[in-house]
Amino acid sequence: MTIDEFKNNAYKVIDWIADYYKNVDSFPVLSQAAPGDIRAQLPDHPPEEGEPFEALLADMNEKILPGITHWQSPNFFAFFPCNSTGPAILGDMLSTGLGVQGMLWATSPACTELETHVLDWLVDMLDLPEKFKSNRSGSGVIQDTASSATLCALVAAREKASNGK
Repeated sequence: MTIDEFKNNAYKVIDWIADYYKNVDSFPVLSQAAPGDIRAQLPDHPPEEGEPFEALLADMNEKILPGITHWQSPNFFAFFPCNSTGPAILGDMLSTGLGVQGMLWATSPACTELETHVLDWLVDMLDLPEKFKSNRSGSGVIQDTASSATLCALVAAREKASNGK
């Protein structure tokens, strides 16, 4: 894919995502697919050649959207509003576009220091003790899943509510 093709297709993806969010309330919240429905629509073998980008977007509309739970729908009563937002999507695009590997400071100092600084801001916003800041032992960490993050948040809330008793 050339740079010009990338730009053209990226605009199409942004438009597709924006249209999805504009119309998300028109989809049934839960998938209407039965087990195997999606797979039955897929080719038995990988394509020998690439398809036009428009075909991918058509597949998204015709094959993928009917087979997902629309978590962002205002009709979803188990609504979890923080798993995708416009700013988060744009941030993901920037991060993915750079291909940053931030597992260590040495692999990407800017990534590590930005993450650490934002976590320090979060400590202040949540009125957590200073010991949670990056310049102290036991400093911040980003959890790997919503489940482990929720568990950590519940433990932190319990500790704060009970004054550590």
